[in-house]
Amino acid sequence: MSTYKKLIGNSFIFAIGNLGSKLIAIILVPLYTYYLTTVEYGTIDLITTTTSMLLPIVSLSIFDAVLRFAMDKSQPTDAAFTNAVVVTSIGALIALLSYPILSYFNVFGELIIFMYVILILQAYQTLSAQFIRAIGKVKIFAFNGIVMTIVTGVMNILLLVYLDMGINGYLLALVLSNLVSIMYLTIAGKTYKFINFKKINKELTRRMLIYCIPLIPNALMWWVMNASSRYFILFFVGAGANGLFAVANKIPSLLSILNQIFSQAWQLSAIEEYESKDKSKFYSEVFNYFSMVMFLGTSAILVVIKIAMDVTIAPEFYTAWKYIPFLLLGVVFSSFSGFLGTNYIAAKKTSGVFKTSIIGGIVNIIANLIFVPWIGTNGAGISTMISFFVIWVIRVYDTKQFINMKLNVKILIVNILIIAIQISVLYLNLDTSKELVIESLLFISLLIIDKSLFQPIMQMINTKKKLK
Repeated sequence: MSTYKKLIGNSFIFAIGNLGSKLIAIILVPLYTYYLTTVEYGTIDLITTTTSMLLPIVSLSIFDAVLRFAMDKSQPTDAAFTNAVVVTSIGALIALLSYPILSYFNVFGELIIFMYVILILQAYQTLSAQFIRAIGKVKIFAFNGIVMTIVTGVMNILLLVYLDMGINGYLLALVLSNLVSIMYLTIAGKTYKFINFKKINKELTRRMLIYCIPLIPNALMWWVMNASSRYFILFFVGAGANGLFAVANKIPSLLSILNQIFSQAWQLSAIEEYESKDKSKFYSEVFNYFSMVMFLGTSAILVVIKIAMDVTIAPEFYTAWKYIPFLLLGVVFSSFSGFLGTNYIAAKKTSGVFKTSIIGGIVNIIANLIFVPWIGTNGAGISTMISFFVIWVIRVYDTKQFINMKLNVKILIVNILIIAIQISVLYLNLDTSKELVIESLLFISLLIIDKSLFQPIMQMINTKKKLK
């Protein structure tokens, strides 16, 4: 039971750090929609998604190796961090040398300097945060999320509302939040004490790179499935539609919060329990409960989606609700794929992550080429959903070589069917009150089907009552 308690405890700590930072991004959407046009918001979205694409390339995804190798007791902790810092610094230097080339081709115009600064700061920020998590300082990791939240929120209000800086203000807020985060992690986590250049080791660096390099194309394929849709929309539909799509993506972020909070705790538990004899049972039970939570979260969002969009955002962005349902399912299947991806990481067989992600990326590109020209912006959401579903199914079978997980297939199918009915009802455009009643009833039916999710909670409550 201690393994489950530790997973729940870490999830709670990571929730404290993540909820604020993720929720602020959603809460500030109304502010963005009032102070930025759809074209401006679409441009910002392209810059941030491009930065996300370049991050694993510039850093060689070494921050992923830090999490795994710093937890490995076979070598000194400071050796893993020092070698990762060196790799990140070399990558940042190479990125800076390419600046004149991108400037010559006028990529993003004058805004490219922001992209470069954000990219390099994110490389160091991600590395520091992953290392702090690996060495068990989860409270510092969590509080770092709160620090970034406060800085982001305050700077956005100051730069967008009071100083009216537009796109420049938005991007400057990102720069400052990453910079403050690095400073906090360095001081509070004392990461500087783990930098020892005497521990630079070519063999360790080689092993870390062998581990993390397959994760680079994986990250790119993940980016393709999550972000490349913007470019298809931009080409086939237009920048205005991309702005609507960017706003639509903020709502599924609510579901992503649940996934990211859990994933940060799950990676630690999965690695720690990988050598356990009961690992298959542990992994299976955790996935079944996790899947129920994700489906219930999706269903709850679908109940209030239209009302929330009508109340919180500017009228010209309201139609973005049409793109949200399939993006929600994309997040669900992405989270399932990520869960199984942890099996490869725990086994140090990251080539499997690469292989399955490549397949998903190809499926996504083909689907975008078919659906976006055919049905417009919603085709991007459908393509994302299909590609992540394909990865999940492949990984279910492929990871059996490491862990023989037993999924509750019947419950999974029923959950998906009810969600599909909810989505269909939304597109019927019924009277608001009728639609709300039907959606609520479907949500309640899902609660009844997934009642087993609440059994452990009830057992804990009953146990405490008996003790009293």
